[in-house]
Amino acid sequence: QVQLVESGGGLVQAGGSLRLSCAASGRTLNYYRMGWFRQAPGKEREFVAAIRRLSGSSYYVDSVKGRFTISRDNTKNTVDLQMNSLKPEDTAVYYCAADLRGGGLYVELSTYHYWGQGTQVTVSS
Repeated sequence: QVQLVESGGGLVQAGGSLRLSCAASGRTLNYYRMGWFRQAPGKEREFVAAIRRLSGSSYYVDSVKGRFTISRDNTKNTVDLQMNSLKPEDTAVYYCAADLRGGGLYVELSTYHYWGQGTQVTVSS
């Protein structure tokens, strides 16, 4: 059984930075790509960023381009999300997710097979 565990969330002032990390435990996860999603109170869960395991190609939602960077460490089986210049509207629970096959669109929740429990990010104004 694979478990994804997020860490690194917290409270930060606007303009600050946080680094989220997602680690897979249970067995080596040969994922095709990993994604980060977020869900703000009263809103649907939305795509934030994704990265392919082999090529390292990355994708971002427009609202975080230039501020967030997704990276992976294949030796440690971890995926990080560096978040800079944070804004109050970035406040949400952030989830990492693993896509094992790569058959769907990276922005769609249904593409991903495993999900973490989420970590809270709160940005104060």
